[in-house]
Amino acid sequence: MQKQSAGLLLYRLADGKPQVFLVHPGGPFFKKKDDGAWSIPKGEFDDHEDPLHAAQREFEEEVGQPITGNFIKLQPVKQKSGKVVHAWAVEGDIDHTNIVSNTFEIEWPPRSGKRTSFPEIDRAGWFTLDEAKVKLIPAQVKLVEELERII
Repeated sequence: MQKQSAGLLLYRLADGKPQVFLVHPGGPFFKKKDDGAWSIPKGEFDDHEDPLHAAQREFEEEVGQPITGNFIKLQPVKQKSGKVVHAWAVEGDIDHTNIVSNTFEIEWPPRSGKRTSFPEIDRAGWFTLDEAKVKLIPAQVKLVEELERII
């Protein structure tokens, strides 16, 4: 079964110019990665779950704040891993300095036998569309480009 994720591309207008809200993955593998590593808040869901509800759930789990509004369905994108990301754009505003992410556990350091907990998201930020195109995982750039055409 093909893996699939659902997420929200939150945007706002700042001084008349669009900005998008992106998150940086937590944990040791992404600690020193920046450009090309950021993502929209998203998470996996199965075929029995409504994708938009999954996107809203995942946003709240990763950021700690719920989002409501007029959700605009974007074209799904396929990441390098083969995972398909279903996304919705929604206008809104949140404080990027006040995120509270859920956590995950992995063996760290590798082969140490020790389990360590890390936040799924270690930071978030608002970016212009051009900045977002540099920061995002390459496949997700298409989501920003579609948003740019819509707004």
